[in-house]
Amino acid sequence: METSFQRNDGDVLVTCTQRASVPLGAPHPVGTSIPLALRPSRKGTETLSLADFVAAVKKLQAEGQLLTKKLALHGTLLFRGLPICNAEDFSEFAHAFGFQPHEIIGIVVDRPVLAPNVSPASEASKEVLIHSHNESPQVPHSPGYIFLYGHKAPLQGGETPISSSIELFQRLQDEAPVFVAELAEKGLLSRIIYKTESQYPGGSTLRQAFGKEIVNGDDLATRRFKIEAQIARYGRGAHTSWEWLDNDEGVVVTHRLPAIRMQSGTKLPTLFTGLALFFTRKNVTEQLYGDGTPIPEVYLKRLVAITEEIRVLHRWMDGDVLVYDNFIAQHGRQPWGGEQGDRVVMASLFDGDNAPGAYGVADWA
Repeated sequence: METSFQRNDGDVLVTCTQRASVPLGAPHPVGTSIPLALRPSRKGTETLSLADFVAAVKKLQAEGQLLTKKLALHGTLLFRGLPICNAEDFSEFAHAFGFQPHEIIGIVVDRPVLAPNVSPASEASKEVLIHSHNESPQVPHSPGYIFLYGHKAPLQGGETPISSSIELFQRLQDEAPVFVAELAEKGLLSRIIYKTESQYPGGSTLRQAFGKEIVNGDDLATRRFKIEAQIARYGRGAHTSWEWLDNDEGVVVTHRLPAIRMQSGTKLPTLFTGLALFFTRKNVTEQLYGDGTPIPEVYLKRLVAITEEIRVLHRWMDGDVLVYDNFIAQHGRQPWGGEQGDRVVMASLFDGDNAPGAYGVADWA
């Protein structure tokens, strides 16, 4: 049965069958699928403008945060067939949900601004596989919601994975309970290298990561003071530290973080992580157990295998918008054929009202 999302003058959005949806496993309620696909109703909405859909989203959110609640249940929403044609349209639609735009501290990728709170999703080469992950799991301050807009879909490949990190936790709890116990007890040690120059195509520079207050002409001491002040904004005390590299090459920032969080409301544990990404794609981030010991490769390989088993690959159509609840759903990027510019996906990041609490009682969590 279709579910209608109504305005006073009739249905505006209805759920639709999405071939690429998959049923979610335990502990999700039986019959829950990911993503929940929404499209314009056929009842005269062909004549509605983007402003009409923006007004409908605002109304739905004002009436009990309906779309936010759907996100908390399904993890990801797909909007298809809306009149979204460019970065400005996407920005207007994303802001209609009423979330607070997310400020990224310590960004590791280059994200030039295309419209208010809109940037390219990734500038990495088309050959690069970006494995499933929650957004910004390597730092203490992560967005609550991720919006992705498919401005141009490639003819071959380039899909975006969608999966539940609640289901991922449950599968690992069943199949690798020792691994989960160690993650809960120790957490993760996340070590990130920031250098003056970008370290890979699409990567950020030290100034992009922490240099928002730096101005041309600042001497070395002033630059370091301003960068350290930005790092201190994480507010993690002794659980965030940094070490300057020789010859003014950059800085290494280390965080001790929980890997297991709780979903707000349901209190279900979720594996909030980028371990599959960092294991399969070695770059500037290293993640260890919180005590500094390596995570056994056998656990990481099983994590990658489960992630691939439970995911669905979303094949883009021009104009699609995916919305993720970042704490319970993971995303990524498949390689594609053709030219680099054959796939254009934009991102907009927002904070949640309440970040899920840590799973465990360690003082660092």
